[in-house]
Amino acid sequence: MVFFALLVGAELDGLTNLQPRGGCDDPSYPYYFKCKLCSREGSVVMIPGQGTPLTAEQSQKGEMTCLMVFECRGYEPIEFAFGNGWKAESHACYGFIGVLIISLFFKVHGTPFDIDLSEGEFDEYDEKGECPVALSKLQSTFKVVKKQGFHGKTRYV
Repeated sequence: MVFFALLVGAELDGLTNLQPRGGCDDPSYPYYFKCKLCSREGSVVMIPGQGTPLTAEQSQKGEMTCLMVFECRGYEPIEFAFGNGWKAESHACYGFIGVLIISLFFKVHGTPFDIDLSEGEFDEYDEKGECPVALSKLQSTFKVVKKQGFHGKTRYV
């Protein structure tokens, strides 16, 4: 069996935490295949707990994130197609209220967006945050990773 990490990157403008709608650990990703030509069978199973959403900070640095790790038997992934079923949120805002001797700092969470990436980009206006948000320049790649035990936890590097 071989393990593959799905690495994704994108240019995020006003957005953060890009991930599948079910999260990076959505267990509904097991696939079992049978080739129509040679009848060879194989499977692709997602390993939960290994992926992280793409953040604004990673996007600004041009970095990719490991979105998911798959155990592949009999097949090798060669391409990832972005489709419908994604989510992200606008940047959180921080505020300050100061009245006489009382000062309050607060955090307003960003607006959640359901995103269809079938067209390869996303453009919207965040009414709550009063700013445009966008996503473009999607990229993805699969990388062979190895399973390692580290302080009692399994990692894939």
